[in-house]
Amino acid sequence: MRDLTNNDARLALDLALTVRHDGDGGIADDLTDPTGLTTWVRAHRDTLPAADGFVADEAALSAVRELRAAVRTLFARAVRPGEPSPADAARLLPPAEALRRLNAAAARKPTVPVLDWADDAEPVVRHRGVRGEGEVVAVLAQAAVAFLASADRERLRACHAPRCVRYFLKEHPRQEWCRPACGNRARVARHHERHKQVG
Repeated sequence: MRDLTNNDARLALDLALTVRHDGDGGIADDLTDPTGLTTWVRAHRDTLPAADGFVADEAALSAVRELRAAVRTLFARAVRPGEPSPADAARLLPPAEALRRLNAAAARKPTVPVLDWADDAEPVVRHRGVRGEGEVVAVLAQAAVAFLASADRERLRACHAPRCVRYFLKEHPRQEWCRPACGNRARVARHHERHKQVG
């Protein structure tokens, strides 16, 4: 297993954030068809080594959507005792199923031991991934595994601003929302609620 990098945390979050608020009170999904997945993967070419030349098909789309459902379920578990994202509340997988899916996806990219032995050092075994079918799904899963097993998991929160369905990493102790716009919406909603109760 790779060591956690900032890219792992970002990649795991970005996968979860392919489910988002659509701006009209509903939920949008960036991964509704193979073209959407192809666009998303290619936009992550700096963190996904297999992104160049990637073209999604229905099987890849299905695998990534199953992985995303597992990741969002495990994110909901990670933010407990807080509430999960409103997008997930009614459709979380059983935790054991989410773990099974995540681990199965991570295993889709086999690794092989490679011996490095410099002239002035002891031999070292490193594990190198083997390129193949399912590599994008495996890299996404491995990033999620690394993130969920790291201390950064403790900073994961679900944003509960009106209409928001995002998860985010809490950057400072007073942060309550994923971004300033959500904080503004939450304050406006509280203001309207107080005035409604007074009137």
